[in-house]
Amino acid sequence: MGHRSIFDCSGLRRVAVCSAVLLSLAASSVATPQPIAGQAYYTAVCEAISHAISSASSVNWPGSGQFYTADIEHYASSSSMQSACSVEPGTEEDIAIILRIVAENRVPFAVKSGGHCMNPQYSSTPGVHIAMSRFNEVKYDAEANVAEVGAGLIWDDVYGALDPQGVTVLGGRASGIGVGGLALGGGYSWKTNQFGLTVDNLTGHKVVLADGRILTVNAQSYPDLFWGLKGGSNNFGIVTKFNLTTYPQTEIWGGTISVNATYINEVNAATAKFSQTVADPKAQILPSYTFVQGQLIASISLFYDSPDQPNSIFDDFLAIPNTAMDLKTRPLRDFVRTAPTNSTLGLRGVYNTVSVLNYTENMLEAIVNETKFWGERLPPGASSVTYSTEPFLSSIFSHASVDSSAYPPNRSIGPSPLAIAFAWNDSSADAAIHDAARKSAAQLTQVMLSEGQNLQNVPLYGNYAIFDTPLEKIYGVHLPKLQALRAKYDPYHVMGLAGGWKF
Repeated sequence: MGHRSIFDCSGLRRVAVCSAVLLSLAASSVATPQPIAGQAYYTAVCEAISHAISSASSVNWPGSGQFYTADIEHYASSSSMQSACSVEPGTEEDIAIILRIVAENRVPFAVKSGGHCMNPQYSSTPGVHIAMSRFNEVKYDAEANVAEVGAGLIWDDVYGALDPQGVTVLGGRASGIGVGGLALGGGYSWKTNQFGLTVDNLTGHKVVLADGRILTVNAQSYPDLFWGLKGGSNNFGIVTKFNLTTYPQTEIWGGTISVNATYINEVNAATAKFSQTVADPKAQILPSYTFVQGQLIASISLFYDSPDQPNSIFDDFLAIPNTAMDLKTRPLRDFVRTAPTNSTLGLRGVYNTVSVLNYTENMLEAIVNETKFWGERLPPGASSVTYSTEPFLSSIFSHASVDSSAYPPNRSIGPSPLAIAFAWNDSSADAAIHDAARKSAAQLTQVMLSEGQNLQNVPLYGNYAIFDTPLEKIYGVHLPKLQALRAKYDPYHVMGLAGGWKF
């Protein structure tokens, strides 16, 4: 079957350049997402893009300076890749042009928001790297209680922009997390106990489809696509703006406590008790166990959504002898920046996850054992392993109606995610550490099953899951609907040329 073009050169500003630079394709169908390989080919397509886009956008080249470097750089060095070029689109119209060119030429591409994804090539590519950094505005509509948030922002800056208005939105819990990846994947927030996931608080999107159409998507205009964009990752196009419900926001009380290995059992007991007894939705904790430089340590983030320290809720944690404590009343953005997440910046990294129904002391002891077991077996040098427990109320999925979003596929239960994070600096250890992340998740799953936790139909959180996790484990019964939706809005599977969870 001959190649079916979905790209019209007549729409470009420089038709002559388009005709001269775009390369002919072998007889094949764009419906097959496999890209055509070759650095010279990719560079020629980058040249075509540079001549086609408006002055609101730019193309940056390897060796050209800080803009190219910033565009392709990720939190984990293993997620970064040298691209033929990086493109910073400044308008939706230019994104439409870029997508049409990469579609016509079957060139691999990537879309990067904050660059915090740990899975290799999910937001990096040897081809055309699209950096969303110019979509960096926050617009607040006080009458509608909605904030329009650019996909190129990190949540720190969103909170900072909204703070003078006395409002906030549900977004990332650590510094440097990008808006795009979190909002397209689900999104756990410091206010999730009160209002659900980020996707539960989306009221609309601005999206550029693979065929170049620019759509304003909401529950009225395109209800099926609106559903798919709430947790369905980057399968349907490139989202440039997210509309999010805002909530009043005062300063909060919280911060971090650091504890050495001597008192890990006390951390376990306090965490299990909090998880099983605290019902105040304003209170959250995030205890993390880390093995680094031959030592086991714990870091506990405490959060209370009020300027005032609550009575008794955190007393068990405050009673544990600590090596450092930073607890006070502060703005939400400042609190987000207290989390010790940047200690592994620039190292190689991978995430994996399990979903936990009950953080028992036995389960937490198993997590500590895994931290020590794999920490002692990491390659020498700048390496660490961290297990972050995230106990939420079991009601967190009840803040939106059943089947209101692509993720989660099952709202009858509200599991809490566990984030497993390995960091290392030697690329030769990649395969062994990826395997360790899988084995550790499997071991902890067995511990939960032995406790009688019923994990049937309990979804994994895709933003934490390792790259080869079966899609069914994330999207469950929603997967066939998502595959049909992808076929409707991207029939030639153009978004399959980009990395990510692909339907």
